[in-house]
Amino acid sequence: MLENYFVHPDTLYAIRHCWLGEVIDRYATWLVEQGYGPGSIYSRVPVVRRFGEFAWAHGARSFDDLPGQVEAFVSHWMAERDGGQNAERTRRFRNEIRGPVEQLLSLIVPGFVRRGRQPVGIPDPFITQVPGFYHYLRDERGLRESSIKHYRFFLLRLEAYLLRIRVTSLSELSPTVLTAFITQSMRELSPNTISGFCSSVRVFLRYLHREGLIAHDLAAIVEAPQKHRLSNLPRSISWSDVRRMLETVDQCTAMGKRDYVILLLLVTYGLRACEVAALTLDDIDWERERLLVPERKAGHCTAYPLSTIVGESLLVYLQEVRSKSPERHVFLRTNAPRTPLTRATISNRATHYLRKAGSGSTAWLAHPAPYLCATPH
Repeated sequence: MLENYFVHPDTLYAIRHCWLGEVIDRYATWLVEQGYGPGSIYSRVPVVRRFGEFAWAHGARSFDDLPGQVEAFVSHWMAERDGGQNAERTRRFRNEIRGPVEQLLSLIVPGFVRRGRQPVGIPDPFITQVPGFYHYLRDERGLRESSIKHYRFFLLRLEAYLLRIRVTSLSELSPTVLTAFITQSMRELSPNTISGFCSSVRVFLRYLHREGLIAHDLAAIVEAPQKHRLSNLPRSISWSDVRRMLETVDQCTAMGKRDYVILLLLVTYGLRACEVAALTLDDIDWERERLLVPERKAGHCTAYPLSTIVGESLLVYLQEVRSKSPERHVFLRTNAPRTPLTRATISNRATHYLRKAGSGSTAWLAHPAPYLCATPH
């Protein structure tokens, strides 16, 4: 792979005879598979080669030694090439150096997590006192990591509050303490967040009681205000709004062909953004003309007939746009890296086209995906 981009014999020799030469070749192949252009390869490969040389000179002798060398290498590179006069330029420059190195490490060091992909140095709340809670959420309740993140967010608030009032043990929880915590949180959280917050705290309290960590079940104390989620929004949009939205999609571009299929899935089957994002190539049953939509928790799936217009648009996207990637998710980024779209991206794309169409039903644009199943006249 490297010889396709670095034709000068001295340059190619220097890369291949670096102690990371083999994995750098693998990294270059990965960049191509992810859709990166030649310019990215020319700029990123020299960075990781220099990193390999720097790490070796500073005592690294195995892949496991490499993560500890990243910050020192970035600082060394910055000291050589950046005057530090512009803070924004310095930040971008650091990211341009750190990015390729962390991409390489994510390919060769098991369990390596790139900077910014998860909170660094912040342990799970109450992990010492209740080590089994997060296993309970995954194994017994069958929650996904995206749902467990919400539990972490809310329980971090509870943990910080208890530390602030000097309650060091969960056995000291009382109705008075919980009531004060809930009251304060109600003032700080948005109305749309409060329901999930109360639900997460109740689950945590029930688990504490089940495990004998608190004497009484305190879950009943945590009551959210009665509120019907998005009750002021229409159940769906009209067919005229749907047609106007679909007409705004430029199907001559790669992104437009992809987004058109996404919108068709939303309006035809009433799928949620997370369900569209989770679709894989294995969920399309071309032989039986069915679309299998996995359920979020129970492990089952719902089969929908694959409509002609959805099937044809999906086929165009898969044949003309979607890269030949080992990734099984249907919808990928059109630019490198060719990673799967998230549910947030799906919602953002729907919102983009609704705004572009000038839809009259603007009240629900913050949560468009569940309401794109159109109601016929």
